[in-house]
Amino acid sequence: MIGTVAAAIGLFAATNIDDIVVLTVLFLASTRGSMPAWKVVVGQYLGFATLVVISVIAAAGLTIIPDQWVGLLGLIPLGIGVVGLIRTLRRGADDDDDNESSISAVGLVGVAGITIANGADNISLYTPVFRTSPVADTVVTIIVFFLLVAVWCLVARSVGTNKTVTEMLEKVEHWLVPAVFIGLGLFILIESSVLPRVFQLF
Repeated sequence: MIGTVAAAIGLFAATNIDDIVVLTVLFLASTRGSMPAWKVVVGQYLGFATLVVISVIAAAGLTIIPDQWVGLLGLIPLGIGVVGLIRTLRRGADDDDDNESSISAVGLVGVAGITIANGADNISLYTPVFRTSPVADTVVTIIVFFLLVAVWCLVARSVGTNKTVTEMLEKVEHWLVPAVFIGLGLFILIESSVLPRVFQLF
């Protein structure tokens, strides 16, 4: 049992380090009053639960999303980032009277989508673990995963809502939020090498 818990902690940490940055940015955006913090937490849980379910199904021998096309999920954060950037350009980043964050349109579903896109590659790691582990160990691993999601949210919220951090980033938040998501989307698309496959279809 202890070995299973330790392995689950290590696997979660190794596959979700980058998620801390994304969550921090989302909580930073929530300080602008555009999106309640609970939507970030619930959206994170929905997205992560989706990844776990897909991994469990894949471990059972079924494929929902072919591996070669998983990278297309990068279009989700890319699209959200582009929309946020356009809104910022239209409004003007120096408009202090407008408290609406450039990421206000994300919402709960958007947070879940970003979580799924950012963690799509986790499926390839979780699947063999679930496939080769006894059912009891798989259940323990999943429970540990969900407990650690709460820890990740607490850490990201403490950073993203820290007064010193928010004051430091206040002037660039309009640009930082969309930039992070655009960068994340491009990274997923490029790292997955899905774009060449798309071009081969034409």
